[in-house]
Amino acid sequence: MKIKPTSRGLAPFGEHHTWYRVTGDLRAGRPPLVVVHGGPGSTHDYLQNMAALAEHGHPVVHYDQLGNGGSTHLPDRGPGFWTVELFLAELDNLLAHLGIADGYVLYGHSWGGMLATKHAAARPAGLRGLVVANSPASYPLWLREMEVLRARLPLGVNDTLLRHEAAGTTDSEEYAKAIMPFYTEHVCRLDPWPRDYLASFYEIVNDPTVYHAMNGPSEFHVVGTLKDWSVIDCCPLVEVPTLLISGRHDEATPVTVQPYADLVPDVRWELFEESSHLPNLEEPERFTRVMRDYLDGLSAR
Repeated sequence: MKIKPTSRGLAPFGEHHTWYRVTGDLRAGRPPLVVVHGGPGSTHDYLQNMAALAEHGHPVVHYDQLGNGGSTHLPDRGPGFWTVELFLAELDNLLAHLGIADGYVLYGHSWGGMLATKHAAARPAGLRGLVVANSPASYPLWLREMEVLRARLPLGVNDTLLRHEAAGTTDSEEYAKAIMPFYTEHVCRLDPWPRDYLASFYEIVNDPTVYHAMNGPSEFHVVGTLKDWSVIDCCPLVEVPTLLISGRHDEATPVTVQPYADLVPDVRWELFEESSHLPNLEEPERFTRVMRDYLDGLSAR
């Protein structure tokens, strides 16, 4: 059942706007959970079921990052515009707009986990906790592990992918078809894909500006501006209690997640045995229990 938001709005961000929705009462006492989606270039939709946490007293804020979903789209802006610093500034701006910068918890998924870690490393006074979900600590590590996962694809699939990547024809129908065995094994193992995930998936298809600029044409062919980016150096600077989440079949393999476990001072790692990249959808009951336990633990401190 969908949980209805308490409010929706547009936060002015320079000449642009950031779309957001709030579920629950931001003034109820418990720090709100701000959900930072992945991509870059995706939308909040696939994480929408996290709004149910508001029923347990934890207000939840979803938003679409600039260039995506309900936020301002800028299809004519080149790669130089879409920077980590831009999205960090957008997050700070949203916290200020909502009046919650003095007390909040961040949940960052995939690319959003890296962005949230970078934010946390600056040690903002209002940050109370951090959840890094299904997120690599380094794109170079991610790319190394993608080679491992691609080698395990059905016979001939990787050859097709490599041929199109070399030819620059990753926008072809054959390439789009060939990526699916990877996605159904390591991104979302549910069949059929849930509507919320499909909503985010097709948002990228309809406007791939940010995804192509920063990531590339697919999850495993990262040739955009993030290909050398890492937050490993940020991990020791994170001061708040941190929950680390990943799936047994995740494209964010244990190798890519390990730096968080090794270097963040106060961290706990939860592995979801039946999940790939989306445990909130693939194992929703256990996911909710884990999140509630973590958030309740923060409130008890």
